[in-house]
Amino acid sequence: MQTKQQIQQLLAEAGAFPNRRLGQHFLIDLNLMRLLIETAQIEASDVVLEVGCGTGSLTEALAQQAGKVIAVELDRMLCTIAKKQLAKTENVEIINTDVLEKKRTLSSTVTRAIELARQECTGRLLLVANLPYNVASPVILNLVTGPTAADAACVTVQRQVAERMTAAPGSSEYGTLSILLAATGDAKIIRVLKPAVFWPKPQVDSAMVRFVRQNEKVSRIQDMKLFSRTVSLFMGHRRKMLKACARLAHPKTGHVANWPAIFERCSIDPTQRPQQLSAEDYIALDAAGRAE
Repeated sequence: MQTKQQIQQLLAEAGAFPNRRLGQHFLIDLNLMRLLIETAQIEASDVVLEVGCGTGSLTEALAQQAGKVIAVELDRMLCTIAKKQLAKTENVEIINTDVLEKKRTLSSTVTRAIELARQECTGRLLLVANLPYNVASPVILNLVTGPTAADAACVTVQRQVAERMTAAPGSSEYGTLSILLAATGDAKIIRVLKPAVFWPKPQVDSAMVRFVRQNEKVSRIQDMKLFSRTVSLFMGHRRKMLKACARLAHPKTGHVANWPAIFERCSIDPTQRPQQLSAEDYIALDAAGRAE
């Protein structure tokens, strides 16, 4: 792991500077980095995906625990530095690419690297990273809904994102991310992180969050893609009543037409708003819709 001074020296030698547009804020508190790794509970058979590896500070520590580390870095200069720092570390693959294609789905280059790594390592797929602020939510959503799904994640994210990840129904932060995480596993905020533990300092607090996928929850969702779409459609009209949302959602959820009957079967008041429904309610709606 690298101190603030070491990171600054590596960047200076390369003539590079932190790119705020890319959300580059390096975690420089080594105790928090150790906590991140300990909380992730990495085993020697696991594949770890790190998004935004920077100069390879966390990557090096992850490689000591995991069977394989797939480290993704968009910034070419940082990628070059990380590769040089980890040149002798055989179980690390560093990929210079945007982790997202079209800002929505995981890069095919990254998913292919994960597939190959999982042929060698039979353990879990873990997301462990100091996630760049600008990609945190879509990366997490993709790794929750699949088809490349993480078994667990331990990440640092903007505090607002952490609160959305763990929000309860009816709260102002409750949304699609909250529902999909609750429907597939359990997410908890481990610690709130002040700006001083990063360099350069962000203007907002961050938080460390752990998510663990629970197969018994996931098994109740027959089609994750369709379930996600239904949740997104309803939450996209969160200020409307459910009965109004259903009329708007119907053309895009063609498998479900008789929403009033479904609401009744699930004992859900159609005058409620979408943000009042729990993940369990959405799973029940999905199951009832398929029974129509």
